[in-house]
Amino acid sequence: MKWIEVTEIAIQLADAHPDIDPKTVRFTDLHNWVLGLPEFDDDPKHGGEKVLEAIQQAWIDEVA
Repeated sequence: MKWIEVTEIAIQLADAHPDIDPKTVRFTDLHNWVLGLPEFDDDPKHGGEKVLEAIQQAWIDEVA
C-alpha cells in the first residue's frame, strides 16, 4: 500500500484503532500509525502534511 491509497489507509486505520477519534490525532502519530500498517510499503518521507490531512479526512468520513 502506498501513500496515495488514502481511502484504503483510512479503512485500515479505522480497523486498527476503533476507539480513536480521528479528529484528535496528531499528524506525528498518524504518520507513525500509517507506517506501522502491515500492508504499507512506501517511502516515509512522502507522507507530508497534505497527504496526512487527506488520510485524516478519509478516516473521519469512514467512521462517520
